[in-house]
Amino acid sequence: MFANFLDFVLDGKKPALTEGRLPGGVKWTWLGDGIVRFEPEGEVLQSVVASAGIHGDETAPIEMLSMLVADIASGKAALKSRLLVIFGNIDAMRASCRYRDDDLNRLFNGRYLELAASHESPRAAELENVTRAFFAEADADLTHAKWHIDMHTAIRPSVFEQFALLPYTGAPLSRVMFDWLQDAGLSAVLLHKEKSNTFTHFTAEQSGALACTLELGKVRAFGHNDLSRFAASDAALRRLIGGLAPIAPSDDATLKIFTVVGQIDKQSEQFQLHVAGDVANFTPFARGTVLAEDDDYTYEVLRDEERIVFPNPTVKPGLRAGLMVIDTTQETFDSL
Repeated sequence: MFANFLDFVLDGKKPALTEGRLPGGVKWTWLGDGIVRFEPEGEVLQSVVASAGIHGDETAPIEMLSMLVADIASGKAALKSRLLVIFGNIDAMRASCRYRDDDLNRLFNGRYLELAASHESPRAAELENVTRAFFAEADADLTHAKWHIDMHTAIRPSVFEQFALLPYTGAPLSRVMFDWLQDAGLSAVLLHKEKSNTFTHFTAEQSGALACTLELGKVRAFGHNDLSRFAASDAALRRLIGGLAPIAPSDDATLKIFTVVGQIDKQSEQFQLHVAGDVANFTPFARGTVLAEDDDYTYEVLRDEERIVFPNPTVKPGLRAGLMVIDTTQETFDSL
């Protein structure tokens, strides 16, 4: 089962037993389709959720997480933390699509209740319940005891190939999280300024987890990823669950910090996004540029420079069709 966890899940298989022990003493528990908990013997340092496949076509982190499971099972990867591994939208993974009915990563914090007929709603409810229960058993006396690393890939290419997004909860930014993101070899971090219905926002707000969404490369088919490009993130995750401190970055490693200052919303099917299909994430636009129109709605760049992230005119009406961000690197690091 664990030697090729991805194939096991995609084939719809279930283990004969729902729990057991690995040769190294690690206890495993099957909690649902593509959801397994690992618990080490002895002292537990923290509780970590590692998730991938919340969008079914984002294959690189799914493959990376499957390899991590195999290495935990064989003893190759050290485990000093409670670890909850989640493959998110498995039906979409099997169909090689982003989602079946609705974007799973917009259905958390109870929003799935508004879309009872959606194929994704039961899965959102299941993931909320299993992560809430997992973190409820974390040691509250430990500092930084709860982590959630949710791994994705972007639809478009990006000026910064590998970047992270931090959910907004109103809590102060964590230097520990930024140290880990630098260890993961990321080039940029995007800071939200409003609450949302993403998976990481749910775990951060409801369970107090240090949560981040990683964007690792670009959407590709299974078997067509060069996972060596994401070796730094893989190694940082392994150090985290193994109880090892992050490796300090070299002096020339600069982590750019961007803050959301605007959002482009699709209100109707008449929506027009004036951004070419090959425009990369974090492409800058100058003051006065009109980026979107929809009936009486217009998004115009109001600052000297704003960069666009996740431009997508094909989303359903009522959803976000792009984020606008500005560089706040020095300001953010000064606040930590």
